[in-house]
Amino acid sequence: MKILYAIQGTGNGHISRARDIIPLLLEKGELDVLVSGTEADVELGYPVKYALKGLSFVFGKNGGIDLLSTYKKVKIKRFYYEIKKLPVNDYDIVISDFEPVSSWSCRLQYKTCFALSHQSAVLNKKSPHSNDIDPVGRLILKNYAPATIQYGFHFMNYDRKIFTPVIRKEIRNARKTNGRHYTVYLPSYSDKRIINVLSEIKDVEWQVFSKHSKKSYQKKNIFIFPIRNKSFIKSMVSSVGVFCGAGFETPAESLFLGKKLMVIPMKGQYEQQCNAAALKKMGVPVLKKLKLSNLEKIKTWIKNGDVIPVDFPDITRQVVDEIFSRNATVADKYHTVPGTVPYSFKKLKRGIVGNALHRIKE
Repeated sequence: MKILYAIQGTGNGHISRARDIIPLLLEKGELDVLVSGTEADVELGYPVKYALKGLSFVFGKNGGIDLLSTYKKVKIKRFYYEIKKLPVNDYDIVISDFEPVSSWSCRLQYKTCFALSHQSAVLNKKSPHSNDIDPVGRLILKNYAPATIQYGFHFMNYDRKIFTPVIRKEIRNARKTNGRHYTVYLPSYSDKRIINVLSEIKDVEWQVFSKHSKKSYQKKNIFIFPIRNKSFIKSMVSSVGVFCGAGFETPAESLFLGKKLMVIPMKGQYEQQCNAAALKKMGVPVLKKLKLSNLEKIKTWIKNGDVIPVDFPDITRQVVDEIFSRNATVADKYHTVPGTVPYSFKKLKRGIVGNALHRIKE
C-alpha cells in the first residue's frame, strides 16, 4: 500500500505529533511524507519526499498573526502549481494534518482525503467554540485544508471521531520533576514585550523559548533561548508551570505532565480562541493579552494556580488503525463531486486572507 502523509509546517505542533504517527504509518505500507510551510522550528527526523511552500501564516510580535506578511507570502500561482503537480492519485491513501496542498489536490482530483488534525476537532459542532463572532477566522479554518473524512484530536472526547491528544514519546516517557522555573512559549510576542512584562515579577525565574532569537541571553530574571526540541522538553518537564499560547500540543503536553498552565490565545486566530474556550472550561486561566495590567492575574496564578488533572492514554495506534479500516471500505459517495470547488484560488487569497487583513486594519 502506498501512503501519503502530508504535514502542515506552520508552527511546531504538527511536526511534533508527526514524529509519533510516522512509525505507525511505516508499518502499514510504503510511506511518502510531505511537509509544507515555513514557520516550524523543529526537525521532523524522517525523510521528506515533498518539501513545499504551501500556504504559511507568519507569526507577528504583538500577540497575533502578521497578516500583512502572510498576505505578501501567499503566492497563488505557485500554490496552484504545487496542487496540480502533486500526484495524489498514485497513492492508496492520503492523510493530511491540516496541510493545504494535499487537501486541495485531492479535492480537485476527486480523491478521498483523510484529515487527521486538531483543526478537524475544532470544527466539530460538539467542540467548545469561542463566544467572539469570527466568521472570517472560521472560514479560513474550514477552507484552508478541506478533507473528505475528518478525524480530530482535542483536550477531551467531544465526539466519536475526536480523540485525546497524541503525547509524543519524549514527553510520555520523560522523568518529571518540579524545579523553580516557569517555561514560556509565546511565539506571537516579541522578546522585548515578554521581558518588559515578566521581569516585573522579580522572584520568579522565567525560561522563555523565543521564535525571534537565534541565540541565548539573559535579561534580569528572564532567560531567553532559541527554540530547540530537546532544550524545550527539558525545561518543560522540570518546570513549575507553563505559560504559553493557546495552541494545542504545548498546552496538552503541559497538562499531561501535571504542570500549572496559563494561556494567551493569539489575536485573530480562531482556532486558538476555541482552544482557549475549551481550556477555560477545564479550569485553565486564560489571558486576552500579555500586558502590564495583567500582572496581578499572573501573580495569582503563580501563587495559587491549580494543576488540572487529565487522562490522555496512548491511543495513537488505535486512531491510525481506524483510519486504515475506514479507507478499505470507503465508497464512491465519499469522493468529491465534480464542480463543487467553491472559488478560484485568486479569490481564496483576495477573499479570505484579504478580508482578514482588512478586518485587522479596521
